[in-house]
Amino acid sequence: MRIATWNVNGLRARFDFFAHWLAAREPDVVCLQELKLEDEQFPHEELSKLGYRAVTHGQKAWNGVAVVSRHAVEPVATGLPGQESVGARLVTARVGKLAVTSVYVPNGKTTAHEDYPGKLAWLDALAAHWREHADPNEPAILAGDFNVCPAPIDSWNEEKFAGSIFHTVEERERIAALRELGLRDAYRSLHPEDPGFSWWDYRMGAFHRGFGLRIDLVFASDAVHLREARVDRDYRKKKEGLTASDHAPVIVEIDDVG
Repeated sequence: MRIATWNVNGLRARFDFFAHWLAAREPDVVCLQELKLEDEQFPHEELSKLGYRAVTHGQKAWNGVAVVSRHAVEPVATGLPGQESVGARLVTARVGKLAVTSVYVPNGKTTAHEDYPGKLAWLDALAAHWREHADPNEPAILAGDFNVCPAPIDSWNEEKFAGSIFHTVEERERIAALRELGLRDAYRSLHPEDPGFSWWDYRMGAFHRGFGLRIDLVFASDAVHLREARVDRDYRKKKEGLTASDHAPVIVEIDDVG
């Protein structure tokens, strides 16, 4: 079973690019972030023609998350309780026996910005929500744009950025708290020494110079058997004149859970 997560940086602007990727990679389930459209605007009909359906939690011009599946998908929950004012950033759906949650963690801007404590609070709320609602014996995926480099290896220049946004002790403690709930970081579990960057700034030739961050993560419960994980760097590049997101998809192969 092929699971992916991808911050598409605007689905309306990048639907053709997304469709190109779906045809090429044929994922079973995709967690999308930063849809930048409302639920009523989501292209369900166009997606259906490609053999996919979706559960969405959209927001006008900003945020928005979805779980896209080539199999039957049932909505479970939309929104993170107590964090509604921060926007549409969490949706959970069920695909067969697999529970799938797509999240878009607030950016935080800088450690001096008022959004930074809010980011930490959002991550605390996510851990509390998972602790309360997730069955540790159930196969589950938690994936998305976490806007945190979990460890020094996940940044192209930890020495320069240590202590700054995405690189703080406080943010990393929140990611560690998710692992303490029985969630494994799929990519890092399978590739302990490969940075696996998933995001590169559009500016300064960052992609080609290797100036990246690993902030797009797929967590799996112990009931999920991980086979492989990879960053789909090829889809950080333009395709047939279509502009890519500044994030690359992250793909994880797991055993079929039914």
